[in-house]
Amino acid sequence: MSYAHDILTLVSAMKEKGAPFVLATVVRTVSATAAKAGAKAVILPNGTISEGWIGGGCARAAVLRAAMEALADGKSRLISVQPGDLLAGLGVAPGEEREGVRFAKNACPSHGTMDIFVEPMLPQPEIIVCGSSPVAVAVADLGARLGFAVAACAPPAEQSAFPEVDRRIEGYALSVAHAGQRYIVVSTQGKGDEAALRAALAVDADYVAFVGSLRKAETLKAALAERGVPAERLERLKAPAGLDLGAITPEEIALSILAEIVAQRRASQKTEQPDEA
Repeated sequence: MSYAHDILTLVSAMKEKGAPFVLATVVRTVSATAAKAGAKAVILPNGTISEGWIGGGCARAAVLRAAMEALADGKSRLISVQPGDLLAGLGVAPGEEREGVRFAKNACPSHGTMDIFVEPMLPQPEIIVCGSSPVAVAVADLGARLGFAVAACAPPAEQSAFPEVDRRIEGYALSVAHAGQRYIVVSTQGKGDEAALRAALAVDADYVAFVGSLRKAETLKAALAERGVPAERLERLKAPAGLDLGAITPEEIALSILAEIVAQRRASQKTEQPDEA
């Protein structure tokens, strides 16, 4: 019990840090197996096991392969490692997937069966709102409701516009390194537009948008180009921000922006799905 508790404590700490990893859990064993039901392991993005144990080489290769795939697409998997004769009896080949279960061959002398649940633990996607305009506040509020972590990026005097956010960034000092998906919305509306845009375009992000007219955005992009911002960075800017819903109020504009972010995020996660019967 204490060992399992240590693994879960590590999982909690890694989730809090926003570090991506996979939690593999043995959920069923049949006959002789090295690991028993309840055994857990934390697998890192480089394919190594950080802590824990799920058995020897009989299951390790299949689980590590599934772990890397799970980190790539964000989907959990159930792996069933079985002796070759049992797989043949089921009419499945190693590597084949059926009804949500992927089968792998156990070539070890133990000839046991082990089912392992592979669960990716990915950082919560984050929306960074630059500025404290009514649209910025509405984006922060709606983003939190949709399950995003929200960061308020604004001068100290403007932070009070955001009563509840996950973190606060004073000024526009955005961190270069970020483990998960990051969506940046610049809604400064004349108060530090250029500084906020320069900061937003200097870091890697899945989405960078400017709340304002196309004419204003083009003027700001020209000014930033003169100051040395690379063209490929400027081309990433989405302006005006959001889908064209005919939005007028701050809340409607925020809805159009979140709709665009959700559409982009889900499009990047799409994989081929089998047709339902």
